[in-house]
Amino acid sequence: MPGRRSRRGSSGTGHRRQRRIRTRTARAELLFSVSHLERLLREGHYAQHLTSSAPVFLAAIVQYLTATVLQLAGNEAQRSGCRFITPQLVDMAIHNNALLSVFFASTTISLVAPGWQ
Repeated sequence: MPGRRSRRGSSGTGHRRQRRIRTRTARAELLFSVSHLERLLREGHYAQHLTSSAPVFLAAIVQYLTATVLQLAGNEAQRSGCRFITPQLVDMAIHNNALLSVFFASTTISLVAPGWQ
């Protein structure tokens, strides 16, 4: 019969699978939001054109740098017998690493954390 159609693909009351939408952050397996960094890059007017891979690459770099700094600060905390990572330990970890000290040479790290006394 030419008029009959299968119910499989129709939007009837039967069970159907919905495709889950995966974000660019999830597809790249990153923790930092790719969309947020793309918005910051676009609003900052750093370049006339922005490729689709630029915010993904930037998010990966920021995630790598954050993980490295936190790992070094955690090592400093263990050496000094502290249970928490403080701004002083982050500063010490950056300045004790040759590559990071050059990268963060012009950066000021506040030694007063909000809420700490």
